[in-house]
Amino acid sequence: MSDPKDFISVADWPAKALWEILDRARELKRLNAAGQRPPTLQGRTLAMYFEKPSLRTHVTFASGISQLGGHAVLLRPEQVGIGTRESPADVARALSRWVDGLMARTFSHSLVEQLAAEATIPIINGLTDLLHPCQAMADLQTIAENADVTAATLTYVGDGNNMVNSLMLLAAVLGLRIRIATPGSHPPSARVMKRAKELAASSGATIHWTESPQEAVKGADFVYTDTWTSMGQEDEAEQRRRIFAPYQVNEQLLEGAPDAKVLHCMPAHRGEEVTDEVLDGPRSLIYDQAENRLHSQKAIMERLMGFERR
Repeated sequence: MSDPKDFISVADWPAKALWEILDRARELKRLNAAGQRPPTLQGRTLAMYFEKPSLRTHVTFASGISQLGGHAVLLRPEQVGIGTRESPADVARALSRWVDGLMARTFSHSLVEQLAAEATIPIINGLTDLLHPCQAMADLQTIAENADVTAATLTYVGDGNNMVNSLMLLAAVLGLRIRIATPGSHPPSARVMKRAKELAASSGATIHWTESPQEAVKGADFVYTDTWTSMGQEDEAEQRRRIFAPYQVNEQLLEGAPDAKVLHCMPAHRGEEVTDEVLDGPRSLIYDQAENRLHSQKAIMERLMGFERR
């Protein structure tokens, strides 16, 4: 079975292919540490479209394709004018004539789906309000560096946002164990939860949601959190701080998981969803996660944009 054309959601991909991407990411990291950067995307161009601010996504995609011998072109919304100057379909069709792939970081998930439907080149979801699949793959790599992924329990504590949606789907495809603790007012996407449960029925994954962070964290191998206020939600920040206060990842909460490592996709609102003591302590793997964005995305780009795909 051939791979999907695009990397929009991990739920679109078979488990075998995701494990292969993980293996290649780990190999690319090893090669990079040895001073070797195979030019597998020599002459390839990746367009990068950003509606949202970015540090990790921008730098890791641009550096990643450069390390593989290719080149990145930055596109800003005021330059492209999707929905004002041009339709998503026209942008996708034009870019398909010029570049070899498009990474899009947008508010609307449907926009990325529209671009993918019209483009003949691969579309990579660099983040939408619904999903963040590239970060989830970097997280998988980070967990695999520290434990047997298939035996580990991952707990997510906080907002039911794009990050937990993607982690839930990844666990569902690969047959992993994930526990999720969010307030009842801010659960993961019902649409994503339904899809994850369908996938889990085949893969044997365990997906458990609760409102109790203490219940979710107990005995976990990895505890993951993310900002309580995502981009575009700034007007809700004060209300969210009140709602999510019991979900802060701190030393007291982690007493229920004495051996757990801590994950955060960053940027972090220190003193809100996680304390400095935890984030900067020996449990923290946050900078490994950030580094692994580079290598996991190189593996994704190779898989989608390699010459054998053309």
